[in-house]
Amino acid sequence: MAISITLLENDIASLKKPLEIEMEKPIVHFSKELLKIRTGRAHVSLVDSLPVAVHGQAPKPLRAVATISAPEARLLVIQPWDISTIGDIEKAIKLSDLGVMPINDGKIVRITLPEMSSQRRTELVKILDKKLEEARVGVRNIRKDFHNIIRDAKKDKEISENFFSRLSDTLENVTAQFIKKVEELAKKKEQEITAI
Repeated sequence: MAISITLLENDIASLKKPLEIEMEKPIVHFSKELLKIRTGRAHVSLVDSLPVAVHGQAPKPLRAVATISAPEARLLVIQPWDISTIGDIEKAIKLSDLGVMPINDGKIVRITLPEMSSQRRTELVKILDKKLEEARVGVRNIRKDFHNIIRDAKKDKEISENFFSRLSDTLENVTAQFIKKVEELAKKKEQEITAI
């Protein structure tokens, strides 16, 4: 990822604005990943991006080959646009890490989500922790890229030593804010998972 910014002496915003835009990206991605982690209720986001290999072609997200609905708290209904793809959809669900068995009646696929056991809740918290760490790494990688930009600007004498220090402090503060955002999202999701 090549980030290109122009640092202006004594203009903190020349770093802060592009930094916040870049750091928002892992937050958005993490938020989408959180939707895929099951809580007590059925939600189409649990399956809508599951990769489905239809007729031997490259996998497409499930939402591209079927209509998905959650008519009840623990039920997902998947209606393929082309009935001949129903087996491929069923296979994709079985291969996923959802831990459910789809029921195929020849026209639609139903997924009844079981009551979550304490063991499954523990597994989901582990998945959440893994995704949380990936989001933290994403934010830290952006911090590293921006640190390299300001370090190079100092080395090339585009900015003063004093301004470099101010930019470094801003970089650390913004990074800490975004790490905190990610951790708050994860904490909220963990409470949803562990609530009975």
